Amino acid sequence: MPTSRSRPASVLVLVTAMAAVGLGPAAGPASAANIPVGSGSYSDTRPAGASGPTNNVGAPVTPKLTEQAKDRPVPTNDWWTSLAYQRYGDNPYSTPMYGHPLTYQATAGGLEVGYPTTPAIVGDGRQYEYAHKADLTLGLTGLDSADTKADDWSDWTVTPYWSDGTRTLRTTIGHGMPYVYAKGSGGDASITTASAPTVFSDDGNVLGITVAGHHYALFAPTGSDWSVSGSTVTAGLGDKDYFSLALLPSEDALATYTKYAFSFVTGSTTSWNAEGGDVEATYTLTTEPQEGTETGTLQALYRHQWLNTTDALTSYTYVSPRGTMKVRESTTFTTGQKASGVLPALPESNGVDAAALKAQLDDVVNAGDPFSGATDTYWTGKALGRLAQLAPIADQIGETATRDKIVDLLKGRLEEWFTAGGASEFSYDNDWKTLTGYPASYGSDTELNDHHFHYSYYVYAAAIVAQYDQAWAAESAWGGMVETLVRDAANPSRTDSDFPFLRGFDVYAGHSWASGHQGFAAGNNQESSSESINLSAGLVLWGSATGNDELRDLGSYLLATESEAIGQYWFDADQEVFPAEFARGTVGMVWGSGGAYSTWWTANPEEIHGINVLPVTGGSLHLGREKEAIGRNIAEMEEQNGGPAVEWRDILWEFEAISDPAGAKAKWDAGQAALSPEAGESKAHVHHWIGTLDAVGAPDPTVTGSIPTSAVFTKGGVSTYAAHNFASTEQTVTFSDGTTLTVPARSTASTTG
Repeated sequence: MPTSRSRPASVLVLVTAMAAVGLGPAAGPASAANIPVGSGSYSDTRPAGASGPTNNVGAPVTPKLTEQAKDRPVPTNDWWTSLAYQRYGDNPYSTPMYGHPLTYQATAGGLEVGYPTTPAIVGDGRQYEYAHKADLTLGLTGLDSADTKADDWSDWTVTPYWSDGTRTLRTTIGHGMPYVYAKGSGGDASITTASAPTVFSDDGNVLGITVAGHHYALFAPTGSDWSVSGSTVTAGLGDKDYFSLALLPSEDALATYTKYAFSFVTGSTTSWNAEGGDVEATYTLTTEPQEGTETGTLQALYRHQWLNTTDALTSYTYVSPRGTMKVRESTTFTTGQKASGVLPALPESNGVDAAALKAQLDDVVNAGDPFSGATDTYWTGKALGRLAQLAPIADQIGETATRDKIVDLLKGRLEEWFTAGGASEFSYDNDWKTLTGYPASYGSDTELNDHHFHYSYYVYAAAIVAQYDQAWAAESAWGGMVETLVRDAANPSRTDSDFPFLRGFDVYAGHSWASGHQGFAAGNNQESSSESINLSAGLVLWGSATGNDELRDLGSYLLATESEAIGQYWFDADQEVFPAEFARGTVGMVWGSGGAYSTWWTANPEEIHGINVLPVTGGSLHLGREKEAIGRNIAEMEEQNGGPAVEWRDILWEFEAISDPAGAKAKWDAGQAALSPEAGESKAHVHHWIGTLDAVGAPDPTVTGSIPTSAVFTKGGVSTYAAHNFASTEQTVTFSDGTTLTVPARSTASTTG
């Protein structure tokens, strides 16, 4: 089995059955070959021989957008991206899209709509899926479109567009939306069902039908009348252009859902606030009545949302691959969570052997090639991350010369990548509005995969440099390029004409997606949720180090939200999400249709469990929210592995240390002499991580600090409070249990209270 990680997301080789403001210069690429950004630059042309986005046979592709959308930066890496990115030459429509509770697929005749409620266990029991299966197709009589394009989109909704020269159709669909809203011309409203429907209610323009055991309501303009003939249901639109359908949780919900049938959703927006150890987010739909004055709606909340809201919910529920969805009768709801603290390094303790740690640090920084031959964006990132973890540790034990050498190594490699024209550079693609690093890897160029994974390491490493050299991190120096990478991977601006809003992160799903094109029957996917967290943690540190509160708070929002999603959807922390028939307690990959106990490159249990842990950093402390799940996770890994970890034992020891420091310390003591660290790890960091947690205790998520760069650890009833102050003046941090900690300027401090 492989001993190092290789994640070929560009090839479908699943081992199971599958597949702005404050962000640097706003000017877009000009005609010049190199675009200056502070001390750095990027190119507006790819290096010779390099490729941009292609389809599955290697032919270049450009976004499928309507005229009104063609100048907008298109979101790749979304739940619906196959509408805009044609991955397959013979499919100009879309692959299945998992909105939840509804699923969709565009066809020549309109939009397939399904509601999968029974999971299938496939891949020798290693994967569960609620695969898309059409209950019905919404369209217009006679519609035969040559393709489907993306016409409009917002934070979690999208509007596909069809035209055959005579008929045009637009539908609006989204996460959590039980309605499909349609605008059509040139034909009657047409619903084609998978089998002859059972009519349970017929009231002229409102028809209740049951198909495949699922209840739907169809809504035509007032004065129209639905006609049922076999499996075809039609209604004339008269001089109107709108109709809609709704998935009903039960037949008796028809009256409630009819109330909002013509309150069409026109957009969706998320806003967030991170302050004083709390993160609050508000999710809002905008609506426009097509008839009448009703502007309300119904929306279904995912588990990670309804667990963290105090807003009133109805008794209506839906089935989804993420567990039960609960329905709210409103255009808005708010979630509130405790922030997950991020530290540049764990606090100073008596749990490390300073002499041994110095020798381990020297082994890394004095190596002939501290970057281990890395050339592409991903493996360079891993090497940057490995070194970045060591600078604060060297500083902590007084090895300032070693610290400075590490910082210089980080600067040198970052500056190489941040300067166009060399062996490594970033290049902007004006068609796809994206910045790609070359040499690329794992489809980051040809499929636009994984930008948030790769760039997370660059942002995190740059934040560590900024901790020790603020001048280097200035926007006029190298910080401008750091923030250009952020604009590509996690742009908080919706008005930036050069990059889309939050490319990788799905605000409603609560986590990121890795595939740039979403071209799979199972929807989009994400394997390494922890590398997505690495970007969020990097944003917290970078924003704190450079005084960019917008990016700091964005990082806090992303981290708190994805932490909850990881606990529920990757680790099934409450044991309420995975189907009872699925005999696994964790998944390596989350798909739109479900989850898989797998990785892209191996079936080895160590990697399946470890891929959602690495890299272990001060941002990994969020995992301490689910200590019981960590225990179950380690036990399952050892059961499936036929014994304790061997290949990635350092990663899994560090994971175990978050819930059981003493148990992890015993494994470290017994095995560290022969340890060959995972490629992004070092013995120095593993030593410091496990030894420190053994001394101060596991992270305590019940107590939060007033700044995001703070954390609490508890052992034997004694709590250790730690914080890093990036500011130029002394700062007092107040913790939620009333403890205060005064931290000198640009320093880390801790106390036992």
